Amino acid sequence: MARSKKTISVSIMIDYANEHLARTDEFATKEFKAGISVMIEQILHRTENYWGFMFLDNNDSKTGSLGYYSRRYFKSHKL
Repeated sequence: MARSKKTISVSIMIDYANEHLARTDEFATKEFKAGISVMIEQILHRTENYWGFMFLDNNDSKTGSLGYYSRRYFKSHKL
């Protein structure tokens, strides 16, 4: 019996990533958010849906900091 291929929409993944990148609890570390950012950027670029991101706090966005990875990705109008 052939297994069916399961997929998830890019739009759902962006929403999921944005939700976790906005977290402020003790488990939402810089490393945690960096991993999410790398993953969602790969998905967005490979599907040609990358429309950039914004920092959640421009005053806390020093490269490599927790604030740098506290961000929100934008959805392409194609989604």
